[in-house]
Amino acid sequence: MTSNLPKRIHEHKTKFHPGFTNKYNINRLVYYEEYSSPLAAAQRERQLKVFARRKKDALINSKNPKWKELTIPFV
Repeated sequence: MTSNLPKRIHEHKTKFHPGFTNKYNINRLVYYEEYSSPLAAAQRERQLKVFARRKKDALINSKNPKWKELTIPFV
């Protein structure tokens, strides 16, 4: 969850923070959701974290079946 998606993407691409995304070289945005409140975003994030991998893959496939890297429309 972030309030500044372009900044967060930059941090992932430059491996600014050590951790999961750095360890596994995760640096492409293939799916995101927008919410009007931090509370709603946090609730959705908690919901997604418990999804099985196949359910997460299905969610991404429903919006981005080729898993193309997404550009941010507000950058």
